[in-house]
Amino acid sequence: MINVLTLIAGHGGEGLDSSLVFEVRGALRALGAEVGHARWLSPEHACDLDFSELDPRQADQIAARILEGWSVDVVAQKAEGRRKALLVADMDSTMVTGETLDELADFAGLKDHIARITARAMNGEIGFEAALRERVGLLKNLPEECLQKTWDRIEFTPGAHKLVRTMVKHGAHAVLVSGGFKFFTSKVREACGFHRDIANELIVEDGRLTGQVGDTIIGREAKLATLNAVSEELGITPYLAVAVGDGANDLDMLRAAGLGVAFHAKPVVAAEARVRVDHGDLVTLLYAQGYTDSEMVE
Repeated sequence: MINVLTLIAGHGGEGLDSSLVFEVRGALRALGAEVGHARWLSPEHACDLDFSELDPRQADQIAARILEGWSVDVVAQKAEGRRKALLVADMDSTMVTGETLDELADFAGLKDHIARITARAMNGEIGFEAALRERVGLLKNLPEECLQKTWDRIEFTPGAHKLVRTMVKHGAHAVLVSGGFKFFTSKVREACGFHRDIANELIVEDGRLTGQVGDTIIGREAKLATLNAVSEELGITPYLAVAVGDGANDLDMLRAAGLGVAFHAKPVVAAEARVRVDHGDLVTLLYAQGYTDSEMVE
């Protein structure tokens, strides 16, 4: 069976030195692997090493040990089915850099308080549904116009547009599924090119938030269910999906996907996820699938 180890330098770092690649290749061979020559996806930034006779987890571990201290992410996986047909992505702190609910709370003077609750929920310390209802309840009577003001502050994570547009151009289906709110996910969907977005509904009456959300909460179970349901719609298995997120409510989705990526994730997620991106931006997910620079769409 052919496997592939991808080494991807974080943007803004020192790049990927060919001597590091040579060292990793030698370490794999020392463990008994048959290893091909480096195949560069992006000059001095990302490269593949095909290998066999060694479990991907072992390759991942030895490469991570050699690259400790370097801003380089490592992904080891089977070569077959590497390029995915489905993208399922979280929004807050994944496709966008911050937490939209925390930013919305700033207009009520409650950002720090609500951000502390958000952090506990995203690290799995408290239940997501209860935490969501508590935070939204604190925003009762906030003017509806604060939603647009919040959106005006939001920044996309570097590589967000390129990730979605590239995968869609090459035939993949893209779904945004968020524990945040439809007001924001609809805008992210449109800007990036997702096929659909799934999120919670904020209840608004007479131009003000009521402090309530819709009956169906999009949390951990709903994210996993979305991955499974869309995979079935497309006639594929979840192995042909890439899922990306940062919080505890993403974990089940990440475990089920063929390529489940913890993106600059909370500690509990980083500790349990099979693949981590700690240094790079969202373009890292494209290199992990074997895309070259020339195949990417801005």
